Amino acid sequence: MKALALFSGGLDSMLAIKLITDQGVKVTALHFDTGFGPDSDKFSVLERRARLVGADFKVVDIRNEYLRDVLFSPKYGYGKQFNPCIDCHGYMFYVALNMLKSENADFIISGEVLGQRPMSQRREALSQVRKLANDADDLVVRPMCAKLLAPTKPEREGWIDREKLLDISGRDRKPQLALARQWGIEDYATPGGGCLLTIDSFAVKIRDYLKFDKDMRKIDVTWLKLGRHLRLKNGAKLIIGRDEADNNALEENPNDKFNAIEFNEKDDIVGARSFLSINADNDDKEFAARLALAYTKAPKDKLYEVKIGDEILNVMPFEDKSLAQVFFVK
Repeated sequence: MKALALFSGGLDSMLAIKLITDQGVKVTALHFDTGFGPDSDKFSVLERRARLVGADFKVVDIRNEYLRDVLFSPKYGYGKQFNPCIDCHGYMFYVALNMLKSENADFIISGEVLGQRPMSQRREALSQVRKLANDADDLVVRPMCAKLLAPTKPEREGWIDREKLLDISGRDRKPQLALARQWGIEDYATPGGGCLLTIDSFAVKIRDYLKFDKDMRKIDVTWLKLGRHLRLKNGAKLIIGRDEADNNALEENPNDKFNAIEFNEKDDIVGARSFLSINADNDDKEFAARLALAYTKAPKDKLYEVKIGDEILNVMPFEDKSLAQVFFVK
């Protein structure tokens, strides 16, 4: 027998896998990359955690499909922010179920705990997820709370022993922490800390983006996670790198919806990299150029040549970059 596990790297998903691998079932942990979870440089950490509980690991890139099919038209709506949790879970289960044949696997497992999350882990929500996933063969097992739910096919058929599964419910994590201590599991993600869509400041950025541009692509999601975001007076978007890592990431992941704000090489200007949306009008371009200079180490009493797209502007930096606060997307 083999199972595919929906895997976040959190304690619940790790414990769910261990409950199944301890029964001699092979497990491949699937981490679904929606673009709103851990960045790709964290995938090695997730793989390490999967292997700690006896599972193989695979990243499944669903970024384009998630934007197209889930994020902007969820059947069951959003949580407190921009998180379509029920539809998100349903879609992941749907994809995983359709991977069973290619992965030579028999059923699906998840670390969900009944009643732990108010939107997506209510009994009614689990039923809604099943419909979205098209789980007609009853192949989704939730080992952490299985004894509180009707037996699934893998339990009924004896593929796994239902008596070795658990009956955890609610938001108290003491049972999970006790199991982690018992099994020596110390490396796991903090609960609920992985999805940007649940964070208010990021949800604000998405809402602002959609007011001006309905065509969000995965590169646009990447850029939403980088830099300081400003919406200027006449509607242009300005992004200013926060540090060297931001500067490098913005340079290494080009976005054709933006022009780099470039300075004359002879001025040898050091500081934040800035990018302005290509639809900016002249007023926003001038403002952006002056503010971009203010976020560098350029002396504030000089005139500089600034290039934005095909246009050359001659401007002085703003003396005080704090005026940017008015335009921050927050």
